[in-house]
Amino acid sequence: MNNSSDNRKINCIVDPDNLAKDHILNKLLRTVVKEVKLYAENQIKHIKKQAKIGLALSMEKDLNKLLEMIVDAARAMSNADAGTLYIVSKDKKRLSFRILQNETLKTRMKGVGNFEKAMPDVPLYKGERPNYSNVSSYVAITGKTINVQDVYKANGFDFTGPRDYDAATGYRSKSMLVIPLQNHEGDIIGVLQLLNAKDPETGELVPFSAEYEDLIASLASQAAIALTNTQLIQDLKKLFYAFIKSIATAIDEKSPYTGGHIKRMYNLTMMIAEKVNENNEGYFKDIFFSEDELEELRIAAWMHDVGKIITPEYVINKNTRLHGLSDKIENIETRFNLAACTIRNDYLRRKIKIMQTGAENELDLSLLDKECQSRLERLFEDFDFIRTCNNPEVFMSDEKALRIRKIAKKEFLLKNKMHPLLTAGEIENLSVQEGTLTEGEREIIKNHATMTLKMLQQLPFPRNLENVPEYASAHHEKLDGSGYPRGLTSAQLPIQSKIMAIADIFEALTARDRPYKKSMKLSEAIKIMDIMKKKRHIDPDIYDLFINSRVYYKYAIKEMKKEQIDMEEE
Repeated sequence: MNNSSDNRKINCIVDPDNLAKDHILNKLLRTVVKEVKLYAENQIKHIKKQAKIGLALSMEKDLNKLLEMIVDAARAMSNADAGTLYIVSKDKKRLSFRILQNETLKTRMKGVGNFEKAMPDVPLYKGERPNYSNVSSYVAITGKTINVQDVYKANGFDFTGPRDYDAATGYRSKSMLVIPLQNHEGDIIGVLQLLNAKDPETGELVPFSAEYEDLIASLASQAAIALTNTQLIQDLKKLFYAFIKSIATAIDEKSPYTGGHIKRMYNLTMMIAEKVNENNEGYFKDIFFSEDELEELRIAAWMHDVGKIITPEYVINKNTRLHGLSDKIENIETRFNLAACTIRNDYLRRKIKIMQTGAENELDLSLLDKECQSRLERLFEDFDFIRTCNNPEVFMSDEKALRIRKIAKKEFLLKNKMHPLLTAGEIENLSVQEGTLTEGEREIIKNHATMTLKMLQQLPFPRNLENVPEYASAHHEKLDGSGYPRGLTSAQLPIQSKIMAIADIFEALTARDRPYKKSMKLSEAIKIMDIMKKKRHIDPDIYDLFINSRVYYKYAIKEMKKEQIDMEEE
């Protein structure tokens, strides 16, 4: 039994070598687990960071900010000291610098035109041959990524550019990673160039690792998509603006007398809106237009007269009371000349009859001549009066209108039929008290605001522009509800429409290119608008801002004739 007990004791003795091995193995396993965990956590951080960056890139609509974000993100992910972003030109013949960042040199440059002297464009072709000598152009042409450990020791590319940059700034370019930005169609739209990767712990310059290369390549793919989308949005915006400006130009060109009205009204509208944003007192204390709201207002101003596309040109161009497809004063003159001929012929017949009777009484013949001449003079006095009334600057009093109706009752004989000297339509036109338009023509003109609303409501404006139809169509509304097309009151009118109303009225009053009225003096226009303010036709707060901020005077200096400006700047 004693032997057996000894054996058990011997078996329970732990082998020191095995224990040491187990300890080392456990320590190694813990280290591996720790490193795997750390690697996984780092990867998760990278993924989250990349997802966050991707989301930020996809949401940014400003092209310059987006380009800057791309370089910032790429540098942050790769610990790069510097970064440059090139964009392929529209003709695909060169690379243009758009972003330049260098942490060591505290340099941050962006935008078009900032690099013309310091950083010239990189040609993609030398003659007709691809430019493979420059690393950025090579990447843009081939779509391949280039990772260079030291630009001073690398072969195959001309690194004169980085070396010249170093010589000029005292910088030391070393590691470089150049990655293409490729869109969904496979086209290279830009090149991202990172310089001088740093060790996160020591700050020492190191080559860009394969891990960084993959991360930045993934980022470049996201950036290319975001950049393409932003460029597409901007291109669509440019196309849309070009389209609405072409419509505005076409509408203005319908009349040689109102050409440029829309552009001037647009400029004045935005001048007032700018002052609203600058003012933070009283009525305007809580009013500030965001960029989207300003965009809405811009488009509304450009399109406020789009309904005039259906307005007959003769109404828009009506520069005399009798103007239509032609000035009807010519038709009336022809009638009066025919009437004069019938008078002369009548007296000639009477004279011939006297002579045929053989009673050649000179006194009778003389009296006939005087009577004929008297009738002709009265006839042409009537015509001269009508010609005067055709001028819109002449106010048609009740007395003048009555004389027109008396003239209209006169007739002349033509082809055995009696004809009136004036038609019913001519009487109506000549009897217009002020201006040139009859009530019917005024309704035709007013209809353009209704048509503006109908036409713009058919367009699928995005949510940030959904108010364009309302703003654009309400520029003829008045605070007291007497405006058109819907008779809205002050409470129903948005401030944007109130601004446009003031801009539209002031432009129309001061326009220098209307042949049917004299160019109004600046003081006269202000007096009229003062009256409109008192009658609550226009918004008093916006009008006071318009006057007190001197917007009206700045506009006058730019758009009015010198002889119209009869007020001094305070």
